[in-house]
Amino acid sequence: MDEQSQPEDAPQETEARAARFIHHLRESAETPDARPTVMVLAFEGWNDAGGAASSAVRSITTAADGELVERIDDEDYYDYQFTRPRVRRTGTHREIVWPATRIYRARPESTPLDLLLVNGVEPSFRWQAFTAEILTKAVEHDVAAIVLVGALLADVPHTRPIPAALSSEDAALQDALDVDAPTYEGPTGIVGVLAHTANQAGIPAVSLWAAVPHYVGQAPSPKAQLALMRQLEDLLGLTLEVEEVAEDAEAWERGVDELAQEDTDIAEYVQRLEEATDTPSLPEASGEAIAREFERYLRRRRPPEPGDG
Repeated sequence: MDEQSQPEDAPQETEARAARFIHHLRESAETPDARPTVMVLAFEGWNDAGGAASSAVRSITTAADGELVERIDDEDYYDYQFTRPRVRRTGTHREIVWPATRIYRARPESTPLDLLLVNGVEPSFRWQAFTAEILTKAVEHDVAAIVLVGALLADVPHTRPIPAALSSEDAALQDALDVDAPTYEGPTGIVGVLAHTANQAGIPAVSLWAAVPHYVGQAPSPKAQLALMRQLEDLLGLTLEVEEVAEDAEAWERGVDELAQEDTDIAEYVQRLEEATDTPSLPEASGEAIAREFERYLRRRRPPEPGDG
């Protein structure tokens, strides 16, 4: 999960990653002035520890005023005893909300990318058909690249920055973004299936994963959500208002601190994790991380240039 760190390039790293990504997409399409479309996906379920991934993509969808353009709700994909429909009430009106995957289109002003934001529930059945349907939607919407967002439980302390890292099976994206190929072997979820299948189908895919402390893995996990949103800011060139999520993350950390203080075993375990984590080689302690935070601050203060987007 370790993010690649190159402190010597720190001052340029924040905007450079988004610029390299956008340049790569335009160059691949041979349309230097195009506004490429990137599909960003997260699914509730096995790939969504603490609800961090789905919350991050939902927050971006709301912030970017995403417009619903597609809905995948084939009942053959879901076991309704496992993923139950919900009753929703608005005034005197009641309705059943069925499990579904919803696709929103957004055109954020802060980036020269169009976004296709996908929020859904990991299907119970027919994964190959589901994957084919998602990739068909990507082709129909002329998607240039796919970003899969996930969160997993890991041995990390809640008191330190949440690790969040990118990887890609696509060699050209590895070079463009300076990221590694995934090395994981073992059981996977729909996020892993989509990442691999997209690359096989010729649609470049990037995976973004956050590590959620396993001893507080229940939803919500706003600190992990915030880590994912910041990584997506850097990758996609977005400017997001994250103050509310940051406040939630601070409150979440204080709450876990209080729980740890009441349980000696947990407190000792957290201390061991902290000792294992606190090394000078951590990307969070590097100049890259400091530069990234400073650039975010500047982007939020900078008024939009005429003609941006």
